Amino acid sequence: MAFIEMNFMSEALMRTVPVNVILPADKLVPPGAPKPECRPFQTLYLLNGVMGNHTDWMNATAIQALAEERDLAVIMPGGENMFYLDHEPTHALYGEFVGKELVEFTRKIFPLSQKREDTFIGGLSMGGYGALRNGLKYSDHFGKIVSLSAAMMLYTLEERTDDHPMFMERRSFAMEIFGDFDKVMESDRNPVWLLRQLKEQGREIPEIYQAVGTEDFLLSANRQLHQELVEAGADVTYAEMPGGHDWSFWRSQLPKLLDWLPLDDVSPGINSGNIGVNES
Repeated sequence: MAFIEMNFMSEALMRTVPVNVILPADKLVPPGAPKPECRPFQTLYLLNGVMGNHTDWMNATAIQALAEERDLAVIMPGGENMFYLDHEPTHALYGEFVGKELVEFTRKIFPLSQKREDTFIGGLSMGGYGALRNGLKYSDHFGKIVSLSAAMMLYTLEERTDDHPMFMERRSFAMEIFGDFDKVMESDRNPVWLLRQLKEQGREIPEIYQAVGTEDFLLSANRQLHQELVEAGADVTYAEMPGGHDWSFWRSQLPKLLDWLPLDDVSPGINSGNIGVNES
């Protein structure tokens, strides 16, 4: 397993950005055994939540070992609290970055599959929303979308005030992120609106895995989101199970969502996660 910490100049963000990459390209085979077929990797672009960064998934979960077991490449950018949306005045085009530029750039420098059906996007909380929004907006790139505990702020915009102690719950923050509240629901900032556009245009719609904990403060919003996605014509695998808005729940979901993805058979060999060689 190769773990790569890289920086590159992003045209969408107009600055150098850090990205972590898991690339299961270094398996060993026993002496005399045939080398496994060299094939491009299926890929998951994995997004962090508010107040996190590109290191979150590596630090808080077993994503490296799980990806290694499945021959899955994982690309982990950072979201900078911007909900993976485009903010034109400052040229902070986070949606274009994760939905288009990052896919094209990583395909250029790593042995990743160019196929839509081999390319997935997922995330938690802010990243759960970002994966839905950009997976649908850039549906030509992504065959599957994973949304964990999606931060669907759209449903509570009008209720927000500026007296909340946490910045991400304030009305002023939401206005900065989403813009005019009167227009946001009929715009590409609403994943359900994007889904309806794909449906009307007769385009392929990525399948969706959506999960939320039954003790999560975003449970009601995720239930509403699920209902609207299904009504708009999405194929959604939906899961509610005990858990809150925390890493304990997201860690429990990681093997489940990887099992849901249509991953290829694993090539034989010994990877860096092996404790020893089975001689039997």
